[in-house]
Amino acid sequence: MPDARPILLMTRPQAVSEGFIAALRGRGAVFDPIISPLMDIVRLPVDVPAEDVRGLIFTSAHGVAAWQALPKGRSLKVPVYVVGQATAQAARGIGLYVAHVAQDADALVEALTAARVAAPLLRLAGRHQRGEVAERLTNAGLPTRTVTLYDQPQQPLNESARAALIGTVPVVAPVFSPRSGKLLAMNRVEAPLLVAAMSEAVAIAVAPLHIEVLKVAARPDSPAMLDAVTALLVEAAKPAQSLAQSRARGGDAPEETPEGAGKRVTGRGRHD
Repeated sequence: MPDARPILLMTRPQAVSEGFIAALRGRGAVFDPIISPLMDIVRLPVDVPAEDVRGLIFTSAHGVAAWQALPKGRSLKVPVYVVGQATAQAARGIGLYVAHVAQDADALVEALTAARVAAPLLRLAGRHQRGEVAERLTNAGLPTRTVTLYDQPQQPLNESARAALIGTVPVVAPVFSPRSGKLLAMNRVEAPLLVAAMSEAVAIAVAPLHIEVLKVAARPDSPAMLDAVTALLVEAAKPAQSLAQSRARGGDAPEETPEGAGKRVTGRGRHD
């Protein structure tokens, strides 16, 4: 790898990407950013049946923003159950009462089922969703309906991002969802690519890419992703010879990382 300032490729929506970049710079990270969203967020015209609803479920901050834009978005006073601290912060920011914050969809289903929360519940989500939250809760005796508030149409990488991926400067790419991982994997890559995956499912999605280093975040949340990306930026900034020696010592086996830094794997599309 050349001895150059690494490129940070952000593929999330513009505002979210800018916030992540600011957080990295607050840690003293050095990089050249490129923002090229792989998905757009398009709100859909929907009529949300809120009668008799005893609780709301959000699995992303995008859902919270779409809910806020609806006439009923601030008037319905019921408990809110969310996935992730970013979603919880967004919900509290519009005056919703967050009764439970889960790390992922599986943990949310488990917690609500165990607590036997009041139902029926309403899950507010995007068109592309995972976890089958509503179906699993309904099967567990908590009737839950999903309402699709927004679509996430895919977008091609912009010219700057495509050029970076076929260049010679190391590229660090944080990937936050399996779908964005699959979309990224559709692109040609010749540059040294270091990927921070938010979960094992994301790591599987990016497996087709030729990846120099893949690091899975210690937890599926933004702080853990910041840890993983910070570590990758340091590694990407190493001179080519130094990084090659580091990889030769570790081979293809995972190496120990600092607390909270996630998992490190070298090789083509591997994950641990």
